[in-house]
Formats: sequence, structure tokens, C-alpha cells
Amino acid sequence: TEVKGPANFPQLQNDTFLRAARGEETEHVPVWCMRQAGRYLPEFRESRAGKDFFETCQTPAACCELTLQPLRRFPFDAAIIFSDILVVPQAMGMDVQMVAGKGPTFPEPLKEPEDLQRLRVKVDVGKELGYVFKAITLTRHKIEGKVPLIGFTGAPWTLMSYMIEGGGSNTHSKAKRWLYRHPEASHMLLRMLTDVIVEYLLGQVAAGAQALQVFESHAGILGPVEFKEFALPYLRDIARRVKDKLKEAGQDVPMIVFAKDGHYALEDLSQSHYEVVGLDWTIDPQSARERTGGKVSLQGNMDPCALYAPKERISDIVKKMLEGFGTRAYIANLGHGLYPDMDPESVGAFVEAVHTHSRQMIKQK
Repeated sequence: TEVKGPANFPQLQNDTFLRAARGEETEHVPVWCMRQAGRYLPEFRESRAGKDFFETCQTPAACCELTLQPLRRFPFDAAIIFSDILVVPQAMGMDVQMVAGKGPTFPEPLKEPEDLQRLRVKVDVGKELGYVFKAITLTRHKIEGKVPLIGFTGAPWTLMSYMIEGGGSNTHSKAKRWLYRHPEASHMLLRMLTDVIVEYLLGQVAAGAQALQVFESHAGILGPVEFKEFALPYLRDIARRVKDKLKEAGQDVPMIVFAKDGHYALEDLSQSHYEVVGLDWTIDPQSARERTGGKVSLQGNMDPCALYAPKERISDIVKKMLEGFGTRAYIANLGHGLYPDMDPESVGAFVEAVHTHSRQMIKQK
């Protein structure tokens, strides 16, 4: 069969997620899960078995299959393309490997400011990340308009911390050392990352992404002062630049910012040009509504570990969460990703509870 390009995509049948992102009325609260394409699904483990992780990321057909797997099981209201945030440092010329039992690893992390010279200054995203664009286009066709497809990227500070730490870390002290010792070089790196990310997100939209999520997964490593200097300006810049470019093309794609453990920045995040602010489970729904002052839609934020609870308990937890957020301008999700040892049936119970309870609440209004 011929590979279809990013045109004449099938008509979207369920736009609940997009409407909620824009704060419009919906019949039910839309729901999806971070890491819904993941190791908790036996079919995911089977597809991935014996294959190199980043090789899978670079194979559009494989990414498409992994993105669609959860939709065959659960009535999610959105899909998120299967990829990884570390494809951006790779595109900038860094070597990243997925090491079993250890996670992502950079054999040669950035140690001192002069190491920035090793990075590609001008990245041709079409050449370096075209495989992600191909995966998005293919998936948009194969999803047959069932639900919208979300594209995503890591945020500059989160990517910077990986590039300097060389992998996961508890303290991120190597990366934070740069912020305190080399602020100019830090800003230089963050600007380089921002430029690539903007082009990358625009490429994802051109390929068919219908919404975009920016993951600031390491927000909680920073305090309010450092966040305001080294994370927030770049998050804002990304949203503003992407939106300006899309406006020129007459396009409007909702953007979500998810700053994990960044509860101290809620007010700022709600005024950063993103339609949706994603929340982790440490934030109280009602206070999040008050603090964001109705400026944005909210997404989140059930504790992923609540999925270890018995099914009827999951239903109660969801109901309480919905009551806290209210049903308008709200997208149900977990406060972080699904864990590999979670029971797929519990995920099904979560999705069903969101749909059932929210339909009743909206009817009773």
C-alpha cells in the first residue's frame, strides 16, 4: 500500500478531548493516561521484546502499532504518539542508549561549558527527527479518526538535566551545579534546546498532531527562584513561538504544559500561553482551580498508585477527583505515568469510572 502523506486524514469522530482543552462543554470528561502505550500491556512487551528501544522509536510502523494498542482495549479519548523525550538531544548530536535495568544513558554527558561545542547548533529536524513525523502521519491515518493524536516533547530544563547528568538522578546536582556556576552557559544551552523544540513541535503539527504536550518532568528539582529563571521563560517562549507560527498558517492546536512537582509555579504556568496545565497527584484539585483562576483547562491528576486499589475503590477515588475539579475545562488523567506492574483491568476501571461519573454529573447540572 502507498504511504499516505499528511493530508486527507480520516474525519475526527470524537473531539471531546480537544473541546475540553479549549474549555468548551462536553458530554463526558475526556480521559487518557500518560504512558498508556507501555509495559503494563502484555502486547506492548511482546512487540518490544528483543528490540532496541531507540530503534523502535525510529521505526514509524512500530510506533504506530504501540500507540494504537491501548485504544483497542480502552475507550480513551486521546492517543499520544509513542516516542521518547530524549530524541531531541540525539538530534543535537548526543549519543543516548537505553540500558536494561538502568534506563536512558548518555555515555558522554556534558561536563563543562566548552562541551556545548560538541552540539549541533542548527538542527535540521526534518532530517534528524523525520521518523517521528512519519510515525505521526501514519498513526493519524491508522487511528481512523477515532480520537485525536497528541504529539509531545521534553522541556528545555528537563532535557538539559539529562544531558548533563547522563541519565536519571535523585539530586540532579550535576545539572544544578551548572545553573549556579555557569548561568550564561546554562541559558545558552536552554536557548539551543528551545529552538530545536519549537521546530520539532511545528513539524509534529505539520505531520498531523492535533494537540501538543510539553513535559517538564524535572520541575520539582528546582525551587521557585530557579524555575522562574531557567524553566518558565523557555516554556513560555515555546508556547508563544509555536502559536505565532501556527496562527500564520491559520491553525490552532491546544498545548498542554506538565511540570511535575512544580506546584509552586501553578499561577505562572496558568499564564504561559498553554490552554491546559497538567497536574501531578500532589496538588489538591479545588485549590488548583482557585489558583489558576479559570484561565486554563486542567489535566490530571489521580495518583497512579491508586490503580493498585480494588476496582470499586478506584471508582470512588475518581468520583472524588471529578467533584474536586468539576466537569468543565477538565481532562482526566493520572498525576504521572502508568507503572509496568499495573493491571490493565484497573486502567479499564479508571477510564470507565471517569466516563460514567462525569456523564451523571453533567446530566444533573
